[in-house]
Amino acid sequence: MSQKFEGFDSSKDSVIRVHAQFFTELLPAIDDLAELKLTLHCYHALHQMEGVYRYLHYSDFRENGDLMGMLSAILPDQDPDDALDDTIMKALQRGTLLYAKAELETGPEALYFLNTDKGQEAVEQLKAGNWRPDRLHAIEILPPRLNAFALYEANIGPITPHIKEEIIDAEEDFSSEWVEDAIQQAVQQNVRKWSYVRAVLKRWKQEGRTDERLSRPGLEDGKRYASGKYADFIDS
Repeated sequence: MSQKFEGFDSSKDSVIRVHAQFFTELLPAIDDLAELKLTLHCYHALHQMEGVYRYLHYSDFRENGDLMGMLSAILPDQDPDDALDDTIMKALQRGTLLYAKAELETGPEALYFLNTDKGQEAVEQLKAGNWRPDRLHAIEILPPRLNAFALYEANIGPITPHIKEEIIDAEEDFSSEWVEDAIQQAVQQNVRKWSYVRAVLKRWKQEGRTDERLSRPGLEDGKRYASGKYADFIDS
């Protein structure tokens, strides 16, 4: 018997947005367990990427031990590579994933996108020759860590529904790492409110971010966020 799940721990696991259509349209239609697990793997892996267009290489599937282990458990009598290929094909045929071939300096490379507006745009731009990946990348599924929700709750205040939506939106706009670092900046400067965190993020986006700004001790740096032309970012 497998180990009993002890429940979601908000202090360790980050929140990943899943489209409502996944539950209303895809989940009722997917009748293949391997396809379902591969689809969820895509959500998890793409969540950890940054950039205008998020995509996966074939190696991001093939070299992920957890995914390949799940596929092997579901399809024990099938060659692992064949099982992966068949499962990717099912997701492509269903329309969950989009495929495009990129001509890189190292040769042709298959790219896989989630079928969203951005994914469709990426495929169109790639085929038109208006965009191509800057370099090959490797997705590393990172271990759980203290996330923005846990940092906020531990250092600033309780997670209200409004604050929860603010944090989720900020992670979409700036990245999870930036939000976590901005919360730490607020704690360092002893300005413990979300409006300050939001002001830090907006300033980094507008003026650029440096490690020096993040690590500089003292209250003077905090005052620059709470006064001057960025004062209107700070709610009373």
